[in-house]
Amino acid sequence: MSFAFALFRAPDAPTFLRRVLVLDAVTSGAVGLMLIVGAGALATFLNLPAPLLRGVGLSFIPFVALVAYAATRQPASRPLALTVAILNAVWVVLSLGLLLSGLVAPNIYGTVFIAAQAVFVGVLAELQVIGVRRLAAV
Repeated sequence: MSFAFALFRAPDAPTFLRRVLVLDAVTSGAVGLMLIVGAGALATFLNLPAPLLRGVGLSFIPFVALVAYAATRQPASRPLALTVAILNAVWVVLSLGLLLSGLVAPNIYGTVFIAAQAVFVGVLAELQVIGVRRLAAV
């Protein structure tokens, strides 16, 4: 087997799901930390309320713990991974709802930030559902 083939071959179902969950935990943790520590600066840059940003960052703490826990289960837990995917889908709906609600008035940077993270989280949710389905097929 060549190195290139090994590098690009699809991982088995548990590995795929675990990698997606780890990516979710790491990125959610990084964004959560950024929102907690940098709420003031981000509030100015995005034209979003600092307490909202800080609160969202703090809400990521239990979520990151859940996702990290799900990523470390041996064998991978389909119900737990599906729960994470559902929470991510809910996050996407809430993010887009916030933009459309008029409760906040972000500038263009804030709008792009909210929309971009919603798209990223939506992709993670879809990858998690794919991982759960692949796990069921094993």
